[in-house]
Amino acid sequence: MLKDNQKVEEVLLSVKGVNKRFGGLQALTDVGIEILNGEIYGLIGPNGAGKTTFFNTITGLYVPDTGNFILNGKQYEPKSVHEVTQAGIARTFQNIRLFGKMTALENVMVGRHVRTKADLLGAILLDKHTRKEEQRIKEDSMALLEYVGIAKYADYTSKNLSYGHQRRLEIARALATNPLLLALDEPAAGMNATEKAELRVLLEKIQADGKTILLIEHDVKLMMNLCDKITVLDYGKVIAQGLPEDIKKNTEVIEAYLGTGGH
Repeated sequence: MLKDNQKVEEVLLSVKGVNKRFGGLQALTDVGIEILNGEIYGLIGPNGAGKTTFFNTITGLYVPDTGNFILNGKQYEPKSVHEVTQAGIARTFQNIRLFGKMTALENVMVGRHVRTKADLLGAILLDKHTRKEEQRIKEDSMALLEYVGIAKYADYTSKNLSYGHQRRLEIARALATNPLLLALDEPAAGMNATEKAELRVLLEKIQADGKTILLIEHDVKLMMNLCDKITVLDYGKVIAQGLPEDIKKNTEVIEAYLGTGGH
């Protein structure tokens, strides 16, 4: 796995006062979170609660109407996915977005190119420095495929991989950008029980290796067992934040979302 030598602050991501309106719909009202370095931080709530909208404002897919965003001690403006990736946040999507005709290895290499130093001229001329860097990118990408457990499928086109392996490939491609924060949008969606258990092991390994994870997921049991802290949204507002054991006992959360299955 790629290592990041950048100093990381204790509070990795601080988001405050996010509001977002779509026409006459107030999708988010004064939403905020604080994620500490090394945490797996969960975002849950019923359908239509605003989870994905909030997630998309953090990762640059939506521009918020208001909000203050600080990543690793520095202010950033989530105006585009590319700028947010450069700032240090890499994301996956609920609907898998791989380059279907590219191999698994090529998909990861695309992610790693965000951090390359070669300029346009070097890329055209393929000078010695550019060739050396490209070889290093290939080696790093193979290491990441090994890390997520799908190295033997490196030469498979991504569209021919199994669903679970495509999910792992998305995570490898996101890790290739060497992010400070790995933001995962429902990575367990569509997985069976075995695949979910394997995903949990992978995410715990990523955390143990020093990465911070922001996670949206509908599987409440998975979230309660995996996350260090959780924020619950309902109708675009925060109704609870805290440790999983506290969230389970919160009467407002139980009424809005968990029901008896949350215990």
